[in-house]
Amino acid sequence: MFQRLLAAALCLGADPGLAGSYCGGDVACTVDGGNYRIELPQDGDVRGAYVYFHGFKSSAELQMRQRALVGTTLAHHLAYVAVDGLAGGWSYPGAPRRDRDERRFIGNVLNDLQNRYGFASEKVIVGGFSIGASMAWYTACEQGGRVAAMVTFSGVFWDPLPKAADCTGNLPPMIHFHGTADRTFPLAGRAIGKTFHQGDALKSVAIYRERARCDLPAAHKSTIDGIVCDDVPGCLRGESILCIHDGGHEARPDLLDAGLTALGYPK
Repeated sequence: MFQRLLAAALCLGADPGLAGSYCGGDVACTVDGGNYRIELPQDGDVRGAYVYFHGFKSSAELQMRQRALVGTTLAHHLAYVAVDGLAGGWSYPGAPRRDRDERRFIGNVLNDLQNRYGFASEKVIVGGFSIGASMAWYTACEQGGRVAAMVTFSGVFWDPLPKAADCTGNLPPMIHFHGTADRTFPLAGRAIGKTFHQGDALKSVAIYRERARCDLPAAHKSTIDGIVCDDVPGCLRGESILCIHDGGHEARPDLLDAGLTALGYPK
């Protein structure tokens, strides 16, 4: 296993000076502020990485046990990267927690993925589920130039929603899946206690599209895995796709498969 991972890392152009500092599988990769876990395709055909932020009360270790999601990612010739939140949560703008400077930490993760495995920005897709999806949205908003695309499930910005100008002008193409039966993170968001409030998915997508300068008059319907999606082309870096299904609070491997394919990452 070690030799296969090492060979893949070196083929991707990773820094050979880090090759002896092995991490992967059951061994977490440590950076300043936290850690992440990674699994690479066994055949050595590694074309990028899907960097995934877990949901509430989960962890990178637990996320790696979601074998259907991991396997789907690997089938697309992408490494699966599970980033570890603190105490099962994330500290993005509007979140109930303030445990860590997530922007700095995630920047450290992205730096390490490039230095250790050769995953430059054009090879990184960011994603996540629930509050992990929210973390992915804020990562795209704040550090969009460092990722190539985004595929997320059941989570968006939180109130107060950012203004379009608050985000980088280098937002990546994206696809977001959200269920009409989601009661944990509803499409319209919901209050968390008396102080915090999840954001509205439609408003969040509108902010994203405004900043990405998408061609709203050219919006059309496309079908992804049987779901009729709102597809807006002409954005600065690629399409912006919102797929609303009739399911609940979920991150399904079949949707991940379809989403990665739709954004140009075939098996």
